[in-house]
Amino acid sequence: MPFDIKGIADKADMIINGYAFTRDGEYIRILNLEHVNRATVIFNNRIIENNIDNIKIAVSILCIALKS
Repeated sequence: MPFDIKGIADKADMIINGYAFTRDGEYIRILNLEHVNRATVIFNNRIIENNIDNIKIAVSILCIALKS
């Protein structure tokens, strides 16, 4: 089943450098819109699932912190 990239982008709280950041309660989902097999899930400020490079995770967390 293909991803609805446009739908994900439309629902995202912010998009930075091709990554969609979506907050859902205590969850933050980060998805690379160009490579949808690259994603991170954060729950209660802890990474619980990940397959993105470590440096990209650090940048993602910095972006979240700056927006908060």
